[in-house]
Amino acid sequence: MVFNHLCVSYVHFIHCGKAGREADGTQYKAFGRSIRILAAWGHTGGWQYGSSKKMDFSTMKSSLSTVAQMYDEFFKHSDSRTVDWFLISSPIPQTIVILAYICFVTSLGPRLMENRKGFDLKGVLIVYNFGVVALSLYMIYEFVMSGWGTGYSFHCDLVDYSSPQGVRMAAVCWLYYFSKFIEMLDTIFFVVRKKNSQLTFLHVFHHSIMPFTWWFGVRFSAGGMGTFHALLNCVVHVIMYTYYGLTALGPSYQKYIWWKKYLTTVQLIQFALVSTHISQYFFIRDCPYEFPIFIYIIGAYGLIFLFLFLNFWYHAYTKGKRLPKSLQNQTWEHHSNGIMNGNANMCYANHDKYE
Repeated sequence: MVFNHLCVSYVHFIHCGKAGREADGTQYKAFGRSIRILAAWGHTGGWQYGSSKKMDFSTMKSSLSTVAQMYDEFFKHSDSRTVDWFLISSPIPQTIVILAYICFVTSLGPRLMENRKGFDLKGVLIVYNFGVVALSLYMIYEFVMSGWGTGYSFHCDLVDYSSPQGVRMAAVCWLYYFSKFIEMLDTIFFVVRKKNSQLTFLHVFHHSIMPFTWWFGVRFSAGGMGTFHALLNCVVHVIMYTYYGLTALGPSYQKYIWWKKYLTTVQLIQFALVSTHISQYFFIRDCPYEFPIFIYIIGAYGLIFLFLFLNFWYHAYTKGKRLPKSLQNQTWEHHSNGIMNGNANMCYANHDKYE
């Protein structure tokens, strides 16, 4: 049964990736035969046991060989331009980093800090936040100059696999992917400063899933309509990390962040635009986007966080209005600093984030 599901999923992905790109028909027929053989193997019960209950290792060896062929065939459709780039040649290194991150922020880090005083990282936080602002500004410029301001239609934009401008787009896609590892420092700073109440599932999930999914984006489709949400996210990061940087500077700079009450609105607009843009794919006739599976992933992600933000908006602004004014202000102060990197759980970073 496992192999049957694997076969169906893989055939669907290859079929999606085939659109708009040349493929050797003979290879596809041969691969189809392999799929049918593997599926038939699954239906007959997989590993067979004789009267002595011993596994038929020849069948197992043949099946593993078929899976290996599937794996090789899968990566034949990847982007040859990015295959040798840092962290892109294999998903294993990034998986190790992500697992280490999860282990540290959920278990090892809190244990190490349990009997220690939290670190004072004010200077580090100032440099870090404004550094992310600078990096985000640079990525906005590159996204615009490599497609979104120089030819993309904001409708059915395909991946450019051949021109120098397409390579430039692929490069900024890789940089955006790598920036997701840099942003893991958000969580690590929470841990070493003993702000464990700010470590929510959604926060850790977001910082883990973003680099994982973007690895496939850079490896297979670095460009096209699937990068619009990255451009928007960079714009939002400029606003958010500017706010965090000014907050880290101390109370004397609070007068410059009067606009913090609009942060949630900015996030709502971001996810509404992402969902609206990506949903065009389902209404455009004959849009040969190379890997539609990424459209589904982006669409699901945008809708999930849009609903989470709307839920927060409802509880903070509809129900909150029924509270005394002092409690309304307290509630807003508790939530307003918790909007980071598209994470919809506003509660994880309250006003003591930089105090």
